[in-house]
Amino acid sequence: MTKRVQSKYKINRRLGVNLWGRPKSPINRREHGPGVHGQRRRKPTDFGTQLMAKQRLKGYYGNISEKQFRKYYAEAVRRRGDTSENLIGLLERRLDAVVYRMKFVPTVFAARQFVNHGHVTVNGRRVNIPSYLVNEGDVIAVKNASREMILVLEAVESPERDVPDYLDVDHNKMQGTFVRTPKLADVPYPVQVEPSLVIEFYSR
Repeated sequence: MTKRVQSKYKINRRLGVNLWGRPKSPINRREHGPGVHGQRRRKPTDFGTQLMAKQRLKGYYGNISEKQFRKYYAEAVRRRGDTSENLIGLLERRLDAVVYRMKFVPTVFAARQFVNHGHVTVNGRRVNIPSYLVNEGDVIAVKNASREMILVLEAVESPERDVPDYLDVDHNKMQGTFVRTPKLADVPYPVQVEPSLVIEFYSR
């Protein structure tokens, strides 16, 4: 088990929000951060607010590494249009994020491991890179041999989340289509995310 998975609920407590909206989150019982000093709350500076927004967005997508997250920012800046929307679009195109959104797995951490272990295909070809960027029209499916996994069956039946409308999913066939790249308003975040503050953080 990676440190990212071991510390997933610490991320919640450190950021002070139930990042994935899960009923198991300890933030539902203890709103202060982890550790002896976690109960201290100071009014954040502008830098602190921007940093928190960045940490929240990084954490939501499975605690992406700083190096990789900075690459997404650079690509978002390079593209035409609103940089904040570009950033969200890139993050939502990650294969592990798509697998999570399609409800094939219960968490983003499980999605990363699920993809890594080769349980997912894109347009009929096995892809085991969680950061692989899917394109509009791509068909993402769970391999036949993996469709009866308890993890998958429980995720599909879970009432915790709904599949967003930029994805077209058939859970009977265990496959779905990435219909379009979403805008910020389309993404069902359980907490407020502010990509504009992330852009400000990196452009300082």
